[in-house]
Amino acid sequence: MSGQVIFESEEHKVILFEELTPSSAVQANQYLIIHKGEGVLLDPGGHKVFSLLQSDIAKFLPPKKIKYVFLSHQDPDIVASLNGWLLITDAEAYISKLWLRFLPHFGLERHVEERVRPIEDKGTHIDLNGCELVILPAHFLHSPGNFQVYDPCSKILFSGDLGASLNQPYTVVENFEEHLKYMEGFHKRYMASNKVMKLWANMVRQLDIEIIAPQHGAIFKGKDMVNKFIEWAENLECGVDLMNENIYSIP
Repeated sequence: MSGQVIFESEEHKVILFEELTPSSAVQANQYLIIHKGEGVLLDPGGHKVFSLLQSDIAKFLPPKKIKYVFLSHQDPDIVASLNGWLLITDAEAYISKLWLRFLPHFGLERHVEERVRPIEDKGTHIDLNGCELVILPAHFLHSPGNFQVYDPCSKILFSGDLGASLNQPYTVVENFEEHLKYMEGFHKRYMASNKVMKLWANMVRQLDIEIIAPQHGAIFKGKDMVNKFIEWAENLECGVDLMNENIYSIP
């Protein structure tokens, strides 16, 4: 069974699923937040993950008890299985208003479309049985319509592609400097600009964060590691900062 509990209290539990992606595809994490017997599934993954994730979630929570499905952005490793989750649950799905009309291209059936809720650019809150989750704007990190989730009950920031690492042989970052080689190249190419990174850092420093949990790779655990990541991101040149005439030239 896949599924690692990364937070647990009497009423609240957070589970990380990290081993379900086919070897030929980019690794992706899925997260389940459970509060007082109801759940929210974060970035549920692609078609090939669906049946495996459904089986593993059932060990923690009956799938029918999933109240919400959250989609940080529009990539297929996040949204491709959405139709299946809406068919087997009564959940509402949340995604940026920019991507609402793109979802039918992933096979979303018309009779479940009404349960997909658009998120306005400023973000929102969703109530999970008394735990109020904060949907934070994270536009251009990397998608133009992008959101993150802050869970105040576990103090976890679910950061989507921000903080992602690839091919690292561990689940929790122990040495930040050693970890850079697994995430620096990804961030330089996929994140839009240092301006957006600075705006994000200023926003999340206002939150009490114990864990940053990305959608790919290892998690950052403990305030020291969280602060190291925020400081690194704040000072990283990336995306359009690195573009020049050598790249924008006729091949």
